[in-house]
Amino acid sequence: MNRPLVITDCDEVLLHMISHFRDWLAEEEGMTFDMSRHDFANAITNSLTGEKLEQKAIWELLNKFFDEQMHRQTAVAGAIDAIGALSQEADVVVLTNLMDHRRDSRTRQLLEHGLDLRVFTNQGPKGPALKAILDEYQPSRAAFIDDLPQHHDSVSTIAPEVSRLHLCAEPLIAPNITCAHKAGHAHARIDNWSEAAPWLLSRLHDEEKEQA
Repeated sequence: MNRPLVITDCDEVLLHMISHFRDWLAEEEGMTFDMSRHDFANAITNSLTGEKLEQKAIWELLNKFFDEQMHRQTAVAGAIDAIGALSQEADVVVLTNLMDHRRDSRTRQLLEHGLDLRVFTNQGPKGPALKAILDEYQPSRAAFIDDLPQHHDSVSTIAPEVSRLHLCAEPLIAPNITCAHKAGHAHARIDNWSEAAPWLLSRLHDEEKEQA
């Protein structure tokens, strides 16, 4: 029987991103990012004029951050140890919404934080990409971790058998993110690894008992 499989997002799950993006915008780009706004499209403004950035400009800044500033990102509290513990029980891979040419950069970034993980890049809803990973690994069971509710919706539709944990470790934005658990698309919502790791291990062990 193949090993279980954990498929995890990176930003705001393993590594902090948005707070570092905010700081970089203020320090080097003259932009203010109001993280309290739920609407990301309207959250970035010119610090001098107050003018709202258009979508194209926001994407350009995001691309610039991931091309030049990924070294700023710091590990989420408890994430490194939690992934180490999960790796004793299951294969662990990363499914991250970055352009494909940034896969190697993300892999190196995670290695610098002590995480030697295979990285899959994706654009758009994650359900189809996750299904392709399942088809390759053929795991005995699987769990999915992500901070964005739309990806849990996508996965729940395409692979409902996968255990789904909604985890957003950035406290400045977590309260403004729609809860995938309340929406019925995730099995749990836990925003810290001290509670998330035992929940995930319990899901793996419980499913082992069911198959025994």
